[in-house]
Amino acid sequence: MNPLDTGKTRPILGRTSVCPRVLGRNNFRGRDIAIDLGTANTLVFVRGRGIVVSEPSVVAIDERSGEVYAVGDEAKRMIGRTPATISAQRPLRHGVITDYEITERMLRYFIGRVHSGRLSHPRVVMCVPSGVTDVEQRAVQEACLAAGAREVVLIEEPMAAAIGADLPVAEPTANMVVDVGGGTSEVAVISMGGFVVARSLRIGGYDLDEAIATYVRAEHKLAVGEQTAEQIKLSLGSAARPREEEMAVRGRDLVSGLPKSVRLTGAEVRQALDEPLRAIVAAVKDTLEETPPELSSDIVNSGMLLAGGGCLLHGFADRLHEETGMPTRLADSPLTTVAEGAGRSLDEIDVIKRTHGGRPGRTRTA
Repeated sequence: MNPLDTGKTRPILGRTSVCPRVLGRNNFRGRDIAIDLGTANTLVFVRGRGIVVSEPSVVAIDERSGEVYAVGDEAKRMIGRTPATISAQRPLRHGVITDYEITERMLRYFIGRVHSGRLSHPRVVMCVPSGVTDVEQRAVQEACLAAGAREVVLIEEPMAAAIGADLPVAEPTANMVVDVGGGTSEVAVISMGGFVVARSLRIGGYDLDEAIATYVRAEHKLAVGEQTAEQIKLSLGSAARPREEEMAVRGRDLVSGLPKSVRLTGAEVRQALDEPLRAIVAAVKDTLEETPPELSSDIVNSGMLLAGGGCLLHGFADRLHEETGMPTRLADSPLTTVAEGAGRSLDEIDVIKRTHGGRPGRTRTA
């Protein structure tokens, strides 16, 4: 078992059913927001408006002045294409912060996109992986507070995905979620508003890209960039049977140092992706094995919900069905399900603070 996996009962971080009495008691302001701070993309949900920001979690920094040169889509286009004075980088890896200062500046930019006033300090519901440590969760909260939030409350990604997909998470029945993002894969069985079994595997879409780049380097002696590897995954990648297509891949020859082009087949890409995919499937199987029998029978009937960009990989749903025997269904909007669920939880943000069970919210002190 991966040492980063968790397999114990986990308390709910936020109540998941919208209770009219709770809504009637609380006077929420329209500036409250939810943020899905992902390794690949950051989505911002504004209460009453829906998702208003969806951009890559990339920041371009001017190394000479330290100023932010670009954020989001514009910064992503610069990856691997900048001069020495500009650095385009992702401040998160495996769903957690690796560069606190850059993350703070990125959050400040995204929050400023939806709340431009200097005196506007929104309350924020922030999504985090279910396996996040106390140190990692504090880093997320502190970065968000430093970026201008008045208060930060955390909700775990599988729970947010379940809420966003309208699963009956408050009922005494099993709801299974598999959420494969850019940096983590989350597997959880939810019943009566809590996690019965939950696993957080620090393997995601970028690990698939890296596996492809490593294969091309080893087998073809060709160095390819991050975006080229991603394009190969989208064009030829498969979790089940190899795709029959092939494509020309351009990069730098590791022997001569000159530009070079090779032909890559779907079978080769399928081989490259095998190891990380096996790890994700194993986490799903382990979760099913530890699920109580009564809830297992529910999963046989209802199946598992697939969310996150990684679940869009060709044949991924079929692979899970073949190896587990469980029905699978893709969320209506896999890329936005987590953010939408976090946004719906804004209706009960005070309830989240009372029932989160161990992931405290934090408030500005000045």
